[in-house]
Amino acid sequence: MKRSFLPVDRLVQEPYSGILGYPRATKKQLALRVAELQKLGVSGVSFDGSMTIGTINVLGKGYAGIVILAKRGTKQVALKIRRTDSPRKTMEQETILLQAANKVGVGPILLHSSKNFIVMEYLDGKKIFDWVIDLKGKGSASKLKSVIKKVLSDCYRLDTAGLDHGELSNITKHVIVGKSIKMIDFESSSLERRVSNVTSATQAIFIGSGLAKIVQKIYKVPPRPKIINVLREYKKHRTQQSFDNVLKILKL
Repeated sequence: MKRSFLPVDRLVQEPYSGILGYPRATKKQLALRVAELQKLGVSGVSFDGSMTIGTINVLGKGYAGIVILAKRGTKQVALKIRRTDSPRKTMEQETILLQAANKVGVGPILLHSSKNFIVMEYLDGKKIFDWVIDLKGKGSASKLKSVIKKVLSDCYRLDTAGLDHGELSNITKHVIVGKSIKMIDFESSSLERRVSNVTSATQAIFIGSGLAKIVQKIYKVPPRPKIINVLREYKKHRTQQSFDNVLKILKL
């Protein structure tokens, strides 16, 4: 399906201004944001996505920003817009965190950023929960295992880099499965906290969540105490060997 893109200078008009300056912005703020987008090379936006704000569709909404589909040159990109009520005064910290993830090959590729925006690779796919639901009934345990292994391997890379994602206990919203399998949304991440990516993601996928219940129907998951024991060992050592043991127990 061919998407239509609205020129960025139209974003000062209703109802689009409610997204550019969410939840509220002055005319001056809106004009400055349009100029900022033009400087970043963003020429248009498209309101696609499964989430709605008012009557407008968006790709995502968090406490710090709104993500929409945009165009930069001939390329479709994901554009994160800083909310005007965000506790963060700029996008600088999130840019640093996404750069740290990219250094170890994790997350959408950062393309550009400014005070109020992050321009990054657009990931066309489904959130992992929706993807697993669609997989259910097709008996494709090997496909599921392959996706989970990629997610946990990315988590291990983040652990070794000392970057804690911060939201992986609710993994359903934070992994996109499409042509590639990537973790998204690093706004709650930290380079200061103790890392718990592998442990949080494993628990979210295999133990006591809506996603875990579906996963258990697709392939035979080891008993819970076994998973908890191997995660304890991993937490203690955080080595390649202890991570391999996690994968082994999970039959990945």
